[in-house]
Amino acid sequence: MPATSDALARFYSVIPAGGIGSRLWPLSRADAPKFLHDLTGSGQTLLRDTWDRLAPLSGDQRIMVVTGRAHRAAVEAQLPELADHNVVLESEPRESTAAIGLAAAILEKREPGVIIGSFAADHVIKGPILFRQAVAEAVAAADAGYIVTIGIRPTEPAIGFGYIKTSGALDIIGADSALSVDSFVEKPDLATARGYLKNGHYLWNAGMFIARADRLLEEIGAAEPELLAGLLELAEVWDTPRRGAVVDRVWPRLKKIAIDYSVAEPVAAKGKLAVIPGQFDWDDVGDFASIAKIHANGRKRDLAILGEGARVLADSSSGIVVSHTGRMIALIGVEDIVVVDTPDALLVTTSANAQKVKAVVDALKLSGSTDVL
Repeated sequence: MPATSDALARFYSVIPAGGIGSRLWPLSRADAPKFLHDLTGSGQTLLRDTWDRLAPLSGDQRIMVVTGRAHRAAVEAQLPELADHNVVLESEPRESTAAIGLAAAILEKREPGVIIGSFAADHVIKGPILFRQAVAEAVAAADAGYIVTIGIRPTEPAIGFGYIKTSGALDIIGADSALSVDSFVEKPDLATARGYLKNGHYLWNAGMFIARADRLLEEIGAAEPELLAGLLELAEVWDTPRRGAVVDRVWPRLKKIAIDYSVAEPVAAKGKLAVIPGQFDWDDVGDFASIAKIHANGRKRDLAILGEGARVLADSSSGIVVSHTGRMIALIGVEDIVVVDTPDALLVTTSANAQKVKAVVDALKLSGSTDVL
């Protein structure tokens, strides 16, 4: 049974559009983050794909985007339907609790009883009907007072995702597949991931959270009372001329903490976190190996080529080439290679080492080479 029409009518989508996507350097940069790229070949950016996925659920007038001030013009160019009052600008990144919590506080003040769902701007989802069914169940569970996440049935022993350990089924009207969450698990090593896959009680953590805004704020306050106080102060003046001055004073002081740690883990310990197992295909496109996999449709011997006007000559090679230079790239007898060619930086690695690209970004920061970031 789906969520009640009343609950769905109170649903508001929130898209946190932040983060650089450092494992996708040098393609993803501070001024052109991951969500502003077409990484799937759909002809649209990941942000636009996310909007199109959510609009049938909440309507385009009930989607809020939280993003950095520097990205406002690009976001609005991608989303011309985005209402001005639904643009929330961060002066600087303060992690997901602040971003999602501020959206919750603003929307709860405007519309008490609102149910919000937070969905990252830079994930890839296939199977829109199955996605909408999962969200509808999540909304029903949220209306019953649970903090809800959507987990993905693992199809392989992935080491690039966090996991959700589930326990028993929950009896929630409109959320027939809801399970109780036992705990969240950090990214495992390969042997542990294989054990999770075999066990059958683990789901991939897709970073989607659905809750009544008042319940989410309640749980933020239980774990981080000073952070909640700042969010409520911001929400109080958000739709007034005082917003700018208060944001400049309050926002930089908010604690940086991911919502997994401030809300999900403590709520799971209380037995009030529910998960809806999603049956749709999902990927967080966290590294170049993920992009290669998406384009190869599971065929590891394929070579994925991205970039307008990319010039690639390949013989007995597999992996991914991303080119934004027009330079000829020739590959001979290399497997699972990653080549990313941009005008000012060249990355060459392998799919097996794709997660280590973040370490290169960290090294560039330490060396002062920020001009290529």
